[in-house]
Amino acid sequence: MAAVGNVLIVGGGTAGSALAILLARGGVAVDIAEIKPELTALGSGITLQGNALRVLRDLGVWDRVGAAGFAFDSLGLRTPGGDLIAEIPDARTGGPDLPATLGMNRPELAAILADAVRDAGARIRLGLTVNALTDTGDGVRAELSDGTSGTYDLVVGADGIRSKVRGMIGVDVAPRPTGMGIWRVHTRRPEHVERTDLIYGGPCFIAGYCPTGPQSMYAYLVERARPRESVADADKPAHMLALAQGYGGTWDEIRADITDPGRINYTWFESLLVDRPWNRGRTVLIGDAAHACPPTLAQGAAQCLEDAAVLAELLLAADRLDRSLFDAFTDRRYERVRAVVEASLQLADWQLNPVPGADVPGLMGRTAAMVTQHP
Repeated sequence: MAAVGNVLIVGGGTAGSALAILLARGGVAVDIAEIKPELTALGSGITLQGNALRVLRDLGVWDRVGAAGFAFDSLGLRTPGGDLIAEIPDARTGGPDLPATLGMNRPELAAILADAVRDAGARIRLGLTVNALTDTGDGVRAELSDGTSGTYDLVVGADGIRSKVRGMIGVDVAPRPTGMGIWRVHTRRPEHVERTDLIYGGPCFIAGYCPTGPQSMYAYLVERARPRESVADADKPAHMLALAQGYGGTWDEIRADITDPGRINYTWFESLLVDRPWNRGRTVLIGDAAHACPPTLAQGAAQCLEDAAVLAELLLAADRLDRSLFDAFTDRRYERVRAVVEASLQLADWQLNPVPGADVPGLMGRTAAMVTQHP
């Protein structure tokens, strides 16, 4: 018998959806409270490393994810002019039977997970969030924004980097900007683009692109962060085009698609790490509500998925919810997540403040070796 009979998950993103699927399949009654009117995702594309794909396979959605995305096993390094410097085999962190990396469109991943949530039998309550939580010792009473309420054995804050639940349970941790901003554009995939290629140098810290499907990819430029209010929607193409002028090769084709503000987004790199424990009583934080990092290692989604897998495993294997279960959760997650966050921040800092001889390949290799191990 599981440690919980019913669970409220606040937030229906990657972490919340994955946890809902696993718990509902294990016989737990699951409610998802999602503030958006539908389970979807913004943004152009996402890069999923092998350890993320490993969890998606356990969720039973790998076949659909693999068909919707674009898999590859190497990384290219190029000059700003577009010449190939090196082709590096990528680590298969999910094991030898999964690709090293897969790019896909974020909305497609969200749709696949939403279908799996419904198929598992979890109840999705859209357009609402939690207004108050009262821990009674043997449960949590949740008051929702539509005026309804319910008592749950466990509440999970999976509501992202600006988590409302985090503040409600007294965890005073806020995301911090790293000093970098990223431009992303959703564009056509030229036939010759079959993996991520990165450029270090030129007018930006990083210029890159990742195929997300047979016809699509997303391209990105990482610069020193500019004030968010200085980036009006109508001006996005002009800003991104100005930066993209410094790159040749495939970027000559990408520039032709930097025209529609609706396909371009600009965000800051931010980080966050909640110290252990990640729970207060019977409310626990997972995913970006507990930790977030710049995408310099492309491990953000993977760590969110791993949180869900580990927490579900523990809840379904135990016969009661107590301090030892929460300790077991953070024992398995905290140091691994901390290492990923710190490595991601170190890579960003080496871009902002160059260090001669910085061991970028070594840091990336050590992190890949760590996340290859099951969490």
